[in-house]
Amino acid sequence: MATLGELERAMMDLLWESSEALTANELRERLAKNDAGRAEARGLAVTTVLTVLSRLEKKALVARERDIRPHRYRAVTTRAEHTAELMHEVLGSANDREAVLARFVGSVSATEAQTLRRLLDGA
Repeated sequence: MATLGELERAMMDLLWESSEALTANELRERLAKNDAGRAEARGLAVTTVLTVLSRLEKKALVARERDIRPHRYRAVTTRAEHTAELMHEVLGSANDREAVLARFVGSVSATEAQTLRRLLDGA
């Protein structure tokens, strides 16, 4: 699973929040609107957005709709699925999975622990 840079994460956040696929220009406009206080977001070139989208596509996080112009982009998975894959990857790379799980479970809130119990009981 690939890690995301700041701009990649901002673009994925917008794609996850959108109910429809977006063009590079739409993404650029939304980035500028969301990050109005940041100079780099206001002056972001559409070519930069396209480059980042290309990288996200290579990481299999974004799919491009090529049948229309301009191309539209959408997230391949939901934010929850992506986060779960990251958690699974980290757990899979641990030498002592039980210790990692124990540390994780020990750090969750009471509400999150109840959710974990409910989910495990239903599995």
